[in-house]
Amino acid sequence: MIFDPHSSELQIAVVGTGAMGRGIAQIAAQSGVTVLLHDALAGAAQKAREALLATFDTLKQKGKLSADDAERAGTRLRVVGSLDALAGVSLVVEAIVEDLDAKRALFRTLEALVGESCVLATNTSSLSVTAIAAACAHPERVAGYHFFNPVPLMKVVEVIDGVRGRRDVGDALMALARRMGHLPVRAKDTPGFIVNHAGRGFGTEALRLLGENIAEPHVIDAVLREQAGFKLGPFELLDLTGLDVSVPVMEVIYHQYFEEPRFRPSPLAAQRRVAGLLGRKTGEGYYRYVEGRAVPVPDAPVPGARPASVWVGAAEPALAELARELLTALGAPIESGARPSEAALCIVTPLGEDVTACCAREALDATRAVGLDMLFANDRRRSLMLSPVTSAAVRDAAHGLLASDGARVAVLRDSAGLIAQRVVATIVNIGCDIAQQGIAEPADIDRAVTLGLGYPHGPLAWGDRLGAATVLKVLNNMLALSGDPRYRPSPWLRRRAALGVSLLKTAS
Repeated sequence: MIFDPHSSELQIAVVGTGAMGRGIAQIAAQSGVTVLLHDALAGAAQKAREALLATFDTLKQKGKLSADDAERAGTRLRVVGSLDALAGVSLVVEAIVEDLDAKRALFRTLEALVGESCVLATNTSSLSVTAIAAACAHPERVAGYHFFNPVPLMKVVEVIDGVRGRRDVGDALMALARRMGHLPVRAKDTPGFIVNHAGRGFGTEALRLLGENIAEPHVIDAVLREQAGFKLGPFELLDLTGLDVSVPVMEVIYHQYFEEPRFRPSPLAAQRRVAGLLGRKTGEGYYRYVEGRAVPVPDAPVPGARPASVWVGAAEPALAELARELLTALGAPIESGARPSEAALCIVTPLGEDVTACCAREALDATRAVGLDMLFANDRRRSLMLSPVTSAAVRDAAHGLLASDGARVAVLRDSAGLIAQRVVATIVNIGCDIAQQGIAEPADIDRAVTLGLGYPHGPLAWGDRLGAATVLKVLNNMLALSGDPRYRPSPWLRRRAALGVSLLKTAS
């Protein structure tokens, strides 16, 4: 019989008392669970207990724990020097080094010590739960229990079923997670599970933009923060995490999926890693750091020029109308003819296309044409995209006009999908394919991403906000222009766009 996750007598063990192990032990002890702490490094478990006692005291001083609760939580932490002492526990959570052989060896040892009903859970973030379980005589009682750092603050945990895992094992871990104040999400054992899988679209697509010389890192970051609503831009995040951590994760997941094009890493990041430009920890990455703070990169100065008149292409009628409303509010003279005059600034509103494709389709003079992202339009940041031959005078006139109300303007080189469209469509598409593969329920995908990655919306809800048909069009246009299968739409997205139903809709 599997352990009762609600029992007041529940006793578990945490093996490995680094940052993750400490965090798991903290939330377990605070929820009324007795926790045995063990670490192979002499003295490490005792130091972890002392650190946790200090944490409980700090929480007490801040009024987040009562004096009684802090004292009781501390008494539930017990240090054990030998794995033999874990024989009576109902659950062991492993949080040791991320090494398959080390985890398998530990689980083989534990299986010979603990009772038949004891659950063995691994906190692995990148290894196969099935591969870890395969080392055991009873792989059905092994599951993934992937918390995020810092555990007390990151309120999501992935519960991963191995290929031979029992359903009730995962059910018990889900219930225990709720008892500990976390939101559990259930996932099949696949590379990256939910969160690290869904997160492939953000950094890898930003690096792709950089590799195509569309914009500088600080511009890409600014667009994704101020137009798409991310808390950090991708290059800010890469600098924070460190390329010594991020690059191996990109490469591992790419190879685990047998070179799936959607997850293809960039050689640019690998090159900077070799050069030692790791980010904050080395004082320089995509930004330079002085006393731990990034040196800001200013926007380009706003030109004083303005266009004599503006003509807006109608290939995307809804976006064109939004553009006309914006330009009218900015005081621009708008031409209403079917074709632009010879002096007009020509503005197109691409969906997944570049300015070149728009000019070719509408037979426009590319020297006086620019693209404007109206799918992610706001008054904080605007994306202005040039054709390869847009004249400097036209560029300056468009920039000056679009910044005339104080909005910041990102000037981009020609790109299929601009920046925000391209990155968000990629994120939505990967989320759709996670649902298509049945890795997790649609609602769990969105919960995991918003809590685990801090995105403004879950990928499926975001697709609904933009419109599944709109996202599909962005992807199809990028695929047609680039020929890169990384942009091929997921069947989940294509079918729901065709039927006009929510991306969160599951089969009956």
